[in-house]
Amino acid sequence: MPESNIQTIMSVGIDIGTTTTQLVISRLTIENTASGTFVPHVEITDKEVIHRSEIYITPLSDRDLIDAVAVSKIVETEYLVAGLTPENIDTGAVIITGETAKKENAKAIIDALAGYAGDFVVATAGANLEGIYAGKGSGAAAFSVQRHQVVVNIDVGGGTSNYAMFHEGKAVETTCLNVGGHLIEFEPQGDRITYISEPAKIALQSAGQRLQVGERITLPQLRPVVKAMAACIVEVLKTTKQSELTRALLMTPTLRLEHTIRKVMISGGVADYVYAPQGPVTMMEVTEFGDFGPLLGWELKLCLETAGFVLEKPNETVRATVIGTGTQSVNLSGSTIHLQEKTLPLRNVMVISPFSSTIPDTVQGIGKAIKNEMLRLQANQSEGSVALALKGPRTMTFVNINLLAQGVLLGMEEYLSQNKPLVLVIEADCGKVLGQCINANANRPLEMVCIDQLEVEDCDYIDIGKPLMGGRVVPVVLKTLVFNR
Repeated sequence: MPESNIQTIMSVGIDIGTTTTQLVISRLTIENTASGTFVPHVEITDKEVIHRSEIYITPLSDRDLIDAVAVSKIVETEYLVAGLTPENIDTGAVIITGETAKKENAKAIIDALAGYAGDFVVATAGANLEGIYAGKGSGAAAFSVQRHQVVVNIDVGGGTSNYAMFHEGKAVETTCLNVGGHLIEFEPQGDRITYISEPAKIALQSAGQRLQVGERITLPQLRPVVKAMAACIVEVLKTTKQSELTRALLMTPTLRLEHTIRKVMISGGVADYVYAPQGPVTMMEVTEFGDFGPLLGWELKLCLETAGFVLEKPNETVRATVIGTGTQSVNLSGSTIHLQEKTLPLRNVMVISPFSSTIPDTVQGIGKAIKNEMLRLQANQSEGSVALALKGPRTMTFVNINLLAQGVLLGMEEYLSQNKPLVLVIEADCGKVLGQCINANANRPLEMVCIDQLEVEDCDYIDIGKPLMGGRVVPVVLKTLVFNR
């Protein structure tokens, strides 16, 4: 940042989903709110969406390949409409979600699109990660803070339904079901089937239907299949002992249901049909976009109401994921307490927050919680580094700090075996002693960065720069999901 205490930056988010592709451009105002005698504290003071793209059908070359040229053309066109060039963009994110993330060239696409921004976080969202992004973008996370209530956001797109349960703003549970409105494709505004996906074949078989590509289908034939899919979405909210069909369609472990659920929000491409005053009554209305999304939305609404859940309408529906992931920012800076300078700088480090409330009181409990969160977000398989976000030890005593150090080493054992740096972001002011305790308990020298007095959340991304002021301070760039704050 320049010496000025106030700066505006441009941020872009691009979401390439199963059915649709869209982008959002935002203007963020960042400001150093600390006085001249203190370590700089940079935070967002204003945010404004200045351009929302059209919602495009995701271009595919064939069933297994995304059309890279067509996707690039979409982005280029929207930049022109917004009156911007890639050089005007400071930061942003590109994310491939749902069934599209399974395409053969998904990774190549996001790498190619990174050229459309100054500094992209480039990621193919895993199923659980996508659910968290959508829940933050829809407003569900903020709702849980404002109302002090548990709320589950279900982002129902073309290929998947991604769940994120929020309690006091934190995503405490996630799962993903292979149900979406584009799993069977039709001639637009017609009744002839043009494609049946594998998950749809499972649902058809369960409903006793033997439909084939090329056949014509009536609404009475289609409705039981779609109703069964909607029932699976709702069943995940009600019980851990699900039907055979629900178990077959789950892509990740199901919700543990440790919190009572009453409030539900639906985002994604199907959401607007959930909140519609009436459902489709003809096949022409159902297949308006060449799929059964309108019917799935309506049947989901009926299933949720019958099951006794309260439907809350989110702030964002179809754009929830792109807003949730696409806006990053410089948010704050912190003091470096314990580090090896050779490890820095680190870029695009994803934050993992393993403890939803109180830290367990045993080494084994701490280690298990960390391992579970790493497994849930598939962090050990990621190419880059991850950072553990901790509020601090149970109490500010040496015994509890040492206990936390041992638990961190146990929980991060597999991750550290890959010779990746151990990055800790601590809210409490105890980074130095925690780092020293970890070093003392480790059986080998570790690359480690311990920074404290910072507040970050699950699935934020951070950059950690080279030390400044003789090593006393390190700049930290928080690429947060700013519309959640």
